[in-house]
Amino acid sequence: MEHKNTWLLYDEKQVKEAEKFAEGYKEFLDNGKTERECIDEIVTEIEREGYVELEAAIAENRTLKAGDKVYHVHMNKSIAMFQIGRQPMEAGMNILGAHIDSPRLDVKQNPLYEDGGFAYLDTHYYGGVKKYQWVTLPLAIHGVVVKKDGTTVELNIGEDEDDPVFFVSDLLIHLASEQLEKKAAKVIEGEALDIIVGNRPILIETEKEDEKKEDEPGKAAKDAITKGILAILKEQYDMEEEDFISAELEIVPAGKARDAGFDRSMILAYGHDDRVCAYPSMKAILEVKEPEKTACCILVDKEEIGSVGATGMQSKFFENALVEVMNLAGQYSELAYRRCLSNSCMLSSDVSSAYDPTYASSFDKKNVAFLGGGMVFNKFTGARGKSGSNDANAEYLAYLRSILDEAKVNFQTAELGKVDLGGGGTIAYILALYGMNVIDSGVPVLNMHAPWEAISKADLYEAMRGYVAFLQGEKNF
Repeated sequence: MEHKNTWLLYDEKQVKEAEKFAEGYKEFLDNGKTERECIDEIVTEIEREGYVELEAAIAENRTLKAGDKVYHVHMNKSIAMFQIGRQPMEAGMNILGAHIDSPRLDVKQNPLYEDGGFAYLDTHYYGGVKKYQWVTLPLAIHGVVVKKDGTTVELNIGEDEDDPVFFVSDLLIHLASEQLEKKAAKVIEGEALDIIVGNRPILIETEKEDEKKEDEPGKAAKDAITKGILAILKEQYDMEEEDFISAELEIVPAGKARDAGFDRSMILAYGHDDRVCAYPSMKAILEVKEPEKTACCILVDKEEIGSVGATGMQSKFFENALVEVMNLAGQYSELAYRRCLSNSCMLSSDVSSAYDPTYASSFDKKNVAFLGGGMVFNKFTGARGKSGSNDANAEYLAYLRSILDEAKVNFQTAELGKVDLGGGGTIAYILALYGMNVIDSGVPVLNMHAPWEAISKADLYEAMRGYVAFLQGEKNF
């Protein structure tokens, strides 16, 4: 089948629209490097568009009707948005689902230590990473510290030009002959991914001030460098060492999303997986006005580690929110609820691997996504023999082809690399458990899971356009 490059299909107006959309996305990435930060950005935007917090609607015993918009935030890390459609909810919803967590380093609960003249924070990597990619990069600290009295301190250090940055050291090339003989998975061990946070010891006075000689330096205290770091944390953030116990601090690459290429056709940034699907999903549901079927957008945490935990897709928070929405709409019963889920259609909006000519042998070129080729559908993911996969029905794919062709959305289909090389999963199989039609759909990414990933602005914009067309669909399966 012929491969279409999206840029060749655009007129001047569409190019400008894609560029404008990309600018908003870059700002979203810069302000949302953690799940909590993403939620803050999303809530601010959707409330401007008339979305009301579900808990407020429940407290007011508000009756929801067609066109009403509500949202539910769960533990500040996941969100579900609903715009009530004209059809009864038991006829099913059109659902967009993506995740807002990304691979990173997490600070441990007892992290601060000193060794060899450096102060370190001990970390534990999160998600699938090539550990050697995280050394010698400028890193930033984002997150929250919750003190015993319940007050929350927000940290965002390393993004402003005047901020310090942090880093993981690597062995100098002159001494690295043995290191270079190791397999890539062992070149940098997980326990070696500790970030350097200081080098200056704090000084103590050994004599009374009036007896001290002018040229006599002070002496370093025991663990003087970590004591210096703790003094800074106390002064600037009112934080004690014990507060690390109840902190969630994420180590991410420092720096802003940037245009890439002389033609500025791409974006190089941290966190494309999967915020490059989360952002257009959120924008798409804001574009849809009074849909025939209820439109829903779910943006969740913990996908990179199996969608587990209270904020992952396997949690019941989405089901609980849906029941509350149906109840406020006067449509809840156990039977109607079950019909709503089984009759729904979903795009599991997650990234796909983009073809990389440098590593061409890893891909089946006939069945791979190309940067600039438009939004991408993965009929299945999983590993090798489709293990762990949701495999979408042919009827559902035919329906999606029809609505996307009608909306003139450029799309492509792909698999996640060659059959026997490995694979990956998404949240698709979890929603498919309800019996609904689900397929993976998103944006191709180059350098997936690396600290800096690359995407095409055209693919980003086509994803948003495709998501809008999907949410406006009226067919019942």
